[in-house]
Amino acid sequence: MSSAEVLAPRAIDLLARLVAFDTTSRLSNLALIEWVEAYLAGLGVSSRRVPNADGTKTNLMATIGPHIEGGVILSGHTDVVPVDGQPWSSDPFVLTKRDGRLYGRGTCDMKGFLALALAVAPDLAARRLKRPVHLAFSYDEEVGCLGAPDMIAAFAAEVPKAAAVVVGEPTLMQAVSGHKGISTFKVTVTGREAHSSMTHLGVSANMVAIKLMSRLSDLSEALATEVDPGSLFTPSWPTLTIGQINGGTAVNILARQCVFFFDLRCPPGRDPRAILADFFALAETLDAEVKARVPEGGVKIEVRSLTPAFAPEAEGAAEALARRLAGDNGPPRVAAYAAEAGQFQGAGFSTVICGPGSIDQAHQPDEYVEISQMQRGAAFMARLIAEVVET
Repeated sequence: MSSAEVLAPRAIDLLARLVAFDTTSRLSNLALIEWVEAYLAGLGVSSRRVPNADGTKTNLMATIGPHIEGGVILSGHTDVVPVDGQPWSSDPFVLTKRDGRLYGRGTCDMKGFLALALAVAPDLAARRLKRPVHLAFSYDEEVGCLGAPDMIAAFAAEVPKAAAVVVGEPTLMQAVSGHKGISTFKVTVTGREAHSSMTHLGVSANMVAIKLMSRLSDLSEALATEVDPGSLFTPSWPTLTIGQINGGTAVNILARQCVFFFDLRCPPGRDPRAILADFFALAETLDAEVKARVPEGGVKIEVRSLTPAFAPEAEGAAEALARRLAGDNGPPRVAAYAAEAGQFQGAGFSTVICGPGSIDQAHQPDEYVEISQMQRGAAFMARLIAEVVET
């Protein structure tokens, strides 16, 4: 069996290959998936795609070992966030080593974990396993965890029940047992253009949108008063922000359309639709008012994502496994960001988040993962081999 000293450089070589694929969420991930398929096939491991509707992107799932219950799922997303406008010191799609760090887009979020999972695959494929290890590589996590649900459903329907899911988001190789959920919405207000001196002839979409955004701003401030001293989350309350606004064409024209996006992040146990009930009611009222003046207008709300929260599990099997493999005896931890862990948990899988790198480096220019983190991840995988190999 390979030691951590062997697995770490193997994983770093694989990370260089993975970083070279530009899998920004707006693009396809098929080239990376094809490469992974070929890599696994060379080990005698078959894999299965779970594509999106038009086949331009796909999840990939694979099983190494016996077709029995009790396996471990190593899960990670293949997409990365854009580098547009960021002041990188080196090519973001070329792995660059400097001062004990590995720079490149996705190094910590989260191709470092994918590389570790692929690095351990040759050892798993070459040995008789007493329980399987599954690979679960998803698409479009960065834009709302959109790809994973179909793959998770396929695991639930087709694969004997796994005992644990390890989602390899960057946690400094420490077990994280909870995260907030994220709900994202697109709001489109349509009015009618007219000269700004003749407001009675049209409807300004911007003016209607301001009322909606004001309601969200008030709600955000109200939520910030719901401090929970016993919560592990920072901040402990649900957070609501408006991230994008685009409306109007000129200062002296009533805006025909205004579009804005907002997100709501809730701790476990909070229902985003209940929190937003008054906002939805206001949107219905304004929609009717606009339509009464200009029938072609109105207010439309689209749900972009409803990623569930991930709640700490009492005596969770996945957390116990991750702590054992990571040598982690630290306190309970949760994350403010959202991930696919809540989706796995919602499908009945015991789940934990544990992966190399720090979330502080994610999405940044000059994103990096420490080589020492890859070495810790390699030690995790070496212990996983010992955990599942028949003796």
